[in-house]
Parts: sequence; structure tokens; C-alpha cells
Amino acid sequence: MKILVTNDDGIDAPGLLALAKAMKSIGDVNVIAPDKNWSISGHSKTVRKPIQAKVTNLNKDIPALAIDGTPTDCVILAHLGLMEKPIDLVVSGINPYANMGSDLTYSGTVTAAMEAIVWGIPAIAFSLNGAPSKLDSLNYDTAGMVAQEVVKNVLKKGLSKDILLNVNVPNVTKNAIKGYKITKQGKRIYLDQVITRKDEHGKPYHWIVGDPPIGIPEEGTDIGAISEDYVSITPVDLDLTSHKEIDHLKTWRW
Repeated sequence: MKILVTNDDGIDAPGLLALAKAMKSIGDVNVIAPDKNWSISGHSKTVRKPIQAKVTNLNKDIPALAIDGTPTDCVILAHLGLMEKPIDLVVSGINPYANMGSDLTYSGTVTAAMEAIVWGIPAIAFSLNGAPSKLDSLNYDTAGMVAQEVVKNVLKKGLSKDILLNVNVPNVTKNAIKGYKITKQGKRIYLDQVITRKDEHGKPYHWIVGDPPIGIPEEGTDIGAISEDYVSITPVDLDLTSHKEIDHLKTWRW
């Protein structure tokens, strides 16, 4: 079992180490991750410059490659040249913040898993529902335990073609996890603001700032499950077509 472990937070992120350790009991772990933080990078691919890879280690005992590219690049390079054997599974994370609702389109953690699906490789993205003000109290051991459970189930049961799993884990102790729920994407509410200032030459520039997003905790959604301390497992299809809208559009005069 050849497992690629990657992330969007960079090679030094504690979540990457936690996920790699969790996968070591399941298969042959290969780590390829960006050499810097690519959070909120979306599905970015490098095409206009070469990508360099540096040999390193996680925690001194897990070999890894750090590349100066994106999370998507990590998967492409692994699949098309940097790993000798075919990849059986891609796992991405563990992100310190949840990726729920429309976060998925922003998240480098999730889009790394999407890139695996593009190449026909099963993939799972893992995120922890941490708070920016409490990064020193993240329960990565809980998320690692959940990652093992989810991966074992996937290897045993299999996933449908072109489907990835987006897994969000409550930031609680292992004993506080109430269970697992299969969910759909919920509704995120973003609190972004734009601040405009002027530089030393009097030219305006803009900052996009704001508090972390909140969400509507509806039953059956990822946001709802996390709010009740359940692990949320959302199957994600790369087919973005609104199939229910096709028949409606066909009634228009074109």
C-alpha cells in the first residue's frame, strides 16, 4: 500500500507530521509537501516556472520532499515522476482549521485531494476544527486516530470512481468524539472586509481582512455535525454540473 501524504500548510506543519505518523501503521508512507504555507491557494498548478524539490525529514525519522510549488504540484510530481511505484491513496492534511461548505473551493488541503481524483487516485482530505486563537491546543492525536479509522474503512470498502472524502474533525479529545456522520456541505458565512490605504506615494492599496467564517449548523451538514462534536465525512464529486438545472435551461429559448 503506497500512500502519499501532503498538505497545504507546508513541510514543517505539525498536522503533516501527525498524518504521516498515523499512516505509517497502514502502508508505505511517502511525504511530498510545499516548502511554505499555501493555505487558501485553491486548485493552483505551477506551469510557468520550474519546481525544485529538497530532500528532508519529518521529526528526523520520516523521509520527505519539500517542493517550491503548490499542493496540487505535490500530487502531480508524485504521480508523474517522484515516486517509483504507483500511488494507491493520497491523504492531505491535517489542516488546523475546518474546511466546510464553500471552503472547499479555497482550500489547498482539499484541492490536493481533488488533483488525485483527476489522475484516478483515491483521496481523502483531513481538517481539524481549530481556532486561530488556540493553535497551541490542537488535538492532532484525535485527528490522527480519525484518519486511521477512515483510511482503514476506505481500503476495506473502496470509494466510488471520481469521489474524494472531505473529513472534518472536532477539536476535542478522543473520548469526546460522539461518532461519525456522513454529511453534505453546509452554508458558510464569510466575514471578509476590504481595507483601503495609501502607500508612501499616495497610491491606494487594499487588504482583504476579517474574522474567521462562521456557518449555519443545519442537521445533515458538515457544519451541523462538527457543532455537535461528530466527525463529518462528506463525499465530494468533481462533477460541478447542476444536473437538476439542465432540464430547466432546456426550456429556455436559445
